Amino acid sequence: MKFLLDVPVGRVVADWLREQGYDVLEVRQINPSLSDEEILQIATQQGRIVITVDKDFGELAIRQGASHRGIVRLPDVPVSKRQAMLETVLSRHRDALERGALITVSRTRVRIRG
Repeated sequence: MKFLLDVPVGRVVADWLREQGYDVLEVRQINPSLSDEEILQIATQQGRIVITVDKDFGELAIRQGASHRGIVRLPDVPVSKRQAMLETVLSRHRDALERGALITVSRTRVRIRG
């Protein structure tokens, strides 16, 4: 599984995913000023799942129909809990991610679309 991490997600999460054996690219490595549309375009071209804290990606994917290979949104998850929440998503919802689902993780629930 390959991921593209939006800048606010953080280096700790990126490093942890790499330690787990995932192919991880960070937006900060490409250009921290990329627009959300550009991030989705790069992720789609490279077959990467976007991990973000930005709610706008849901708008792009659902309402505007932007192409994507999967999106994990962590809009309300504090930095200290992101790794644990992602671990849960990867262990319980891997199939949905591989199908290109939009997964929104909050402090109390996981919502899957697609």
